Amino acid sequence: MKALILLAVATAAFQQQNATPYVPKQSDRPEAVAGDEPGFKPIFDGKTLAGWDGDPTYWRVEDGALVGEITPATVIKSNTFIIWNGGKPKDFELKLDYRITPDGNSGINYRSVVVPDTVTPGNKFAMRGYQCDVDGKKRYPGNNYEEKGRLFLAVRGQMTRVVGGRPPVLVSTIGDSDELAKVVTDDWNSVHVIARGNVLAHIINGRLMTVVIDDDAPNRPVDGLIGVQVHVGPPMKVEYRHLRLKGW
Repeated sequence: MKALILLAVATAAFQQQNATPYVPKQSDRPEAVAGDEPGFKPIFDGKTLAGWDGDPTYWRVEDGALVGEITPATVIKSNTFIIWNGGKPKDFELKLDYRITPDGNSGINYRSVVVPDTVTPGNKFAMRGYQCDVDGKKRYPGNNYEEKGRLFLAVRGQMTRVVGGRPPVLVSTIGDSDELAKVVTDDWNSVHVIARGNVLAHIINGRLMTVVIDDDAPNRPVDGLIGVQVHVGPPMKVEYRHLRLKGW
């Protein structure tokens, strides 16, 4: 058995060394990849809350999804999160699907930290950090909003530079906000967050929503926690599934 394993490893190495290298041709153009690129790993098992920390009053697993729900009996005064406890990624890509009720408001936090909640001291899952906004009325999806920090860093359809000491600088428009909002459906939507150095991109259903170049070195987070949110407001429900992460 050991000999067979060694043979398989050697064969794979030989094939890799002797694979025909890619040589660019003038006719080549960028093309989509079928499925995920190699390197993405699941961070939610679809069955339990293993690996995640949050208040079970608001978070559960249902039908393969991570579900956050506010009911009339559990209305909150402060935003609260469920947080992945598997690390503090620095440079990474995060992919997931979400679905949210019409009155719902949520967000995907990254490079974030847990902070005290002065409004609801018992809330142990308040966060500060970058957020890819999502909501049911389609006002905010794709925005880059720094929760409890520098607030709106870019709104849908913008590429911005954050320099500190003034509002973010609009570098370019990358689409009409209303037209981009039409990409978002009332059913499941796919999100792709890319954080590489000080450049942050939010993509929903294959469309680029925002790009932030964060040159505000004293205030920008370079790594941190990942979490998803239930937001202050009326009763709501948000579902997340197929959460997977690729580090760099």
